[in-house]
Amino acid sequence: MTTERTTTPPALSRINPPTLSPPAGFSHAVVASGSRVVFLAGQTALDTDGKVAGDSLPEQFERALTNLLGALRAAGGTPADLARVTVYATDVADYRAHAPELGRIWRRLAGRDYPAMAVIGAIRLWDEEALVELDGFAVLP
Repeated sequence: MTTERTTTPPALSRINPPTLSPPAGFSHAVVASGSRVVFLAGQTALDTDGKVAGDSLPEQFERALTNLLGALRAAGGTPADLARVTVYATDVADYRAHAPELGRIWRRLAGRDYPAMAVIGAIRLWDEEALVELDGFAVLP
């Protein structure tokens, strides 16, 4: 079986077997071989005052991703170190409708070294105004 492998950074190998559908904005599997694991708490679109910022899903997604990456950077990591991200959306149909725009936001903020990802529908999030939340973990070399 032929497997496409890329390794960036050395701690993570992204695996996308040709026997699975081509991934778009995620990797099918990520093998971690680093020495430090960073678990990232769920991040919504909270601003520094603790208020949800943004009315639309793309606005909130950008802020939530910025918050997640800020926590990762504070722990010494970069977006390329992300091994897994889970997205919780209060409206999966709206998430799918905005997927191209959300992908552009992801690439601008986090690049193209995609982690293993899942999108899960949620009835509501901790902050009632929140439309999306992201959590995950990273492996640092």
